[in-house]
Parts: sequence; structure tokens; C-alpha cells
Amino acid sequence: MLEEFDPSTIEDEGLRQVFLSLMNGVENLSAKVAKLTEENQRLRDENNRLKGEQGKPKIKANKSGSNLSSEKERRASKLHQKTSKQARVRIDRVEVLKIGEEHLPQDAQFKGYEDVIVQDVAFRTENIKLRKEKYYSPSNRKTYLAQMPVGYKGQLGPGVRAWVLALYYAAGMSEPKILQLLHTVGMVISAGQLCDLLIKDQEVFHSESAQVWRAGLSISPWQHLDSTGTRVNGENQHCHVLCNPLYTAYWTAASKDRMTLLRTLLGGAEPTFRLNALALQLLAQLAVGKKWSDKLGCGMTHDQDFNQEQIDAWLDESLPTLGPILRKSVKDALAIAAYRTQTTYPVVRLLLWGLPKTT
Repeated sequence: MLEEFDPSTIEDEGLRQVFLSLMNGVENLSAKVAKLTEENQRLRDENNRLKGEQGKPKIKANKSGSNLSSEKERRASKLHQKTSKQARVRIDRVEVLKIGEEHLPQDAQFKGYEDVIVQDVAFRTENIKLRKEKYYSPSNRKTYLAQMPVGYKGQLGPGVRAWVLALYYAAGMSEPKILQLLHTVGMVISAGQLCDLLIKDQEVFHSESAQVWRAGLSISPWQHLDSTGTRVNGENQHCHVLCNPLYTAYWTAASKDRMTLLRTLLGGAEPTFRLNALALQLLAQLAVGKKWSDKLGCGMTHDQDFNQEQIDAWLDESLPTLGPILRKSVKDALAIAAYRTQTTYPVVRLLLWGLPKTT
């Protein structure tokens, strides 16, 4: 009723100003009440969330728009064109189905064919006996034997190797289920042979993984590294995830200290140790006292790489009283300095490590 009322119809100027002032006050108070009601509901929802309950559901208002009850005002529907799936089916063989002459009348005329495409899968064994020629040379006292075809190694062909890898890694099937499937088609294979297919002779995949790792480190100046707990042979270990928006690499190790971080950034390679100016700065940052830093600076060869055994032997001989915590800090500083100065692997300039989750 107030929306239809026009204050300008009030003849008394003073009364009209009072009326407008009251209407403005009511509008301001209504806005404050709505804001306080929303804030109150938000606090209630937060309180319920902290108690493990759910807050009031947010139901969006209906979108305002023109009345589309008229059929002419409705949006014109798009023409749906259904594509034929059979057009994408690869034909492996063609089989002609004939009608027996005893089923046809005398005046029947041939009118061509009606094609029907049927998709099927054949999962069966293909056991091959390879007869390799063998020769012996008395003069050379040597036996010559024909080579196996490319891709064939041992008693299992490339087909079953590819199937086992796809079923285990891509389809997520367990080893007992894969073994059961292979037995149903007549394969004679043991659980040990199946396990060997999954874990042995996989150098080509390890090489490809290392190439992806190196390429991922070299394409971006920053990397993100985080770890999550995982079980390996019944023991707690850590799966380290190294990634950026262009790739993801995984590395499982027994711990998640600085040395493991360096192994992850080096693609699994063992870190080296080097004493230089950067190492001396890192020693101070890692709370290694000046006493030990001076002994390292005076007794250890500068700008020379040491492996794990060499650095442990040097520390045992030169700093026998160094405690285990300080010893670890010294090795961390030397390893980080060696990593930042090495050129074998791309050096990460900015590392986001284990960012905390926000609520």
C-alpha cells in the first residue's frame, strides 16, 4: 500500500517532510535488521559447524525475468543431430551370411546386402612354439642359435605382458584377480611369474619416468612438494608428490627429512656433499656453532664433492665428538650447498613445501 502512495499529494509541507523522514528511517532500520539477521544466522551456522552439525541450507532465490509462458517467447531448441557410433567402429573382418537355396523360392532375385556391425572382444591364448634353428661349427667350436623375435623374452609373449600391466596399473585389478582371469582362458602361469611381470625388467618405464621428472623440473622455476603417509610391506613410509601445473611425479621413501627432499629433487639419486661459501652460511642458519664451522672450514677440502661414505668417514675421523643432531645439520648444509651448485639436475629456485590447509 505504501509503494502506491505518493508523498507529493500531501499539501502540508511540514507534514510531508515528517512523513518522508519517517519512511527513510523505517527503510534504514529494515536494512539494519536484515543485516543483523544475516549475521546472526551466519554465527549460528558457524556454531553448528563447530559442534559437527550442519547449518541452514542456502537456497537461491528464483531468477527474475520475463514471463515465458507464451510458446513464441520460449528459446528455440537446438536441433539434435545424433551421430552414428558404428561409423567409428573399426572393421576387423567381414563375414558374408548366406541364405540356403532350399529356403528361397524359384523367382527370388538378389538385391545386395544389408550390413550389420557387431562389436565383440576375443580374449584367448595364443601359444606359439618357436622352433629356433641351431647350427654347430666344428672349426669354430661354437653353436649358432636363431634369435627370438623382437618383443619376445622368456616364456611369456609381449601380449600377455601388456595385458597384465594394463589390468594392474590402469584398471586397478589385484594380482589374484589377474591370475584368475588368465587361468580362465587356459594360461599356465604362476603367481610368482605374474609378480615378476609387474616388478622386473621395467627399465623402459623407469627411464620414461626419469625423463618426465627431469622435464618437469626444467620447465618451471617453481615446484610444489608435499608428502603423505603410505604403507609399504606393512611399514609406514612417505609418498612424496613433486608437481606443478604441468606434471606430477611420485617418490616413496622411508622418511621426509631434508636429505629425502634432496633425493626427491634429484630424481631419486643420492645427494653429494660440498663445502663452500654457501655451505658456511647454511651452517649458521641451521644453528651449527662457530666452533664446528671453523673446524670444517680449516680441515675439509673446499669445492670438492664427497659421497655418503666419504663424508661419514671424514666426520668420524675429524669431528668424532660431534653429536648426532649437529652431525645431521652439518650434512644437511653440505648437501644443500652441493645441490645448488651441481649442474647434473635442474635446480629448483622456489619450492613450496607442505603448505598448510586452510579452513
